[in-house]
Amino acid sequence: MTEPSRPILVVDDDPSILMTLAEFLDIEGYPVETAQNGAEALASIERKEPALVLLDMRMPVLDGWGFVEALHSSGRRLPILVMTAARDAQEWAREVNAVGFLAKPFDLDDVLDAVERVVQ
Repeated sequence: MTEPSRPILVVDDDPSILMTLAEFLDIEGYPVETAQNGAEALASIERKEPALVLLDMRMPVLDGWGFVEALHSSGRRLPILVMTAARDAQEWAREVNAVGFLAKPFDLDDVLDAVERVVQ
């Protein structure tokens, strides 16, 4: 695999999910940025645009829907994978035009498969 120059941005308010995904993706050779809410994610994107956003939907400060609305208002379109434990995962992914979704709890192999489908 060729290492992408742009990072994968993992956005989740659960520190254990952030740490696990960041470490796992790093081991798999992907540069990773993390954010604990949509506002932090928007600031991160201003610094370096990611190749992919792994996005939790329910977060304090700025949730996933607000993040996507602000992202699109700025004229940016990025591939997004929704991460949620909600039964409505597929519907929520469709609402924000995500490229897919990961239902929590997820298997790390499923995360890697989903990331590899988007980041070539």
